Amino acid sequence: MTVGSAALSLLAATLVPAHAICQLVAKAPYIQAPAGEARVWKASIAEGNVQIRYIGHSTFELETPKGVRIATDYNDIHRPFLPPTVVTMNGAHSTHYSLNPDPNIEHLLYGWNPKGGPMDHDLTVGDVRIRNIQTNIRGWDGENRRLGNSIFIFEVADLCMAHLGHLHHRLTKEDLTRLGQIDVVFAAIDNSSTLRLDSLMDVLANIGPAMIIPMHFHFAGALPAFTKRSEEAGYDIVQAPASSVTVSRSTLPAKTTVYIMMPGGA
Repeated sequence: MTVGSAALSLLAATLVPAHAICQLVAKAPYIQAPAGEARVWKASIAEGNVQIRYIGHSTFELETPKGVRIATDYNDIHRPFLPPTVVTMNGAHSTHYSLNPDPNIEHLLYGWNPKGGPMDHDLTVGDVRIRNIQTNIRGWDGENRRLGNSIFIFEVADLCMAHLGHLHHRLTKEDLTRLGQIDVVFAAIDNSSTLRLDSLMDVLANIGPAMIIPMHFHFAGALPAFTKRSEEAGYDIVQAPASSVTVSRSTLPAKTTVYIMMPGGA
């Protein structure tokens, strides 16, 4: 069923019950940077809301009620206008990480360990808890690279959001247990360099989010193919009117909804 570009809040005829199984966010206040420093802003997001802005490729900017800004898969091509508080990066290739991150970024979270082995994160920054689950990736040479990607989970404003990164395989039962109940998932839908559609649709069905936000759809035909498969799966489709959206528990759709945003830059 196609919904069109109606406001997201109109989708919430039946609200999703409060659950927040993965929510363990501390309620400590976020301390703003002193006036005169390079990164200064005033939080404008209402309590209980998160603003999501699609920058491009697999980079989103998330802003929390206490003014914490997070950039996913931060790189040297797709960046928010202001330096974020936190960035997450993955090791697939250069559009998913940066060798020259802005020095004003407070927390650089790598989804892989360049020296090999695990790279585990679980920290609270202001009003958001950020943690990761590592997965394997496949190099351009076709060889598997163990723990080369992370799914980053953001717990904020009674919401749990997961950015799948450059996911290359189905998730295990252990992965799904560690994820917990996810409300919003950011999923690469290229059907080429990450998961094929059959595997991706299985992953999304197993996660069971309220909202699926597509990314990484630069290959010709990728977005129409994913939209078709999503309709066949019974998901609603919303074509966003802008490159950003504000999400809260009260506006989550009762039925799984694919929310398609076009990149809007910084």
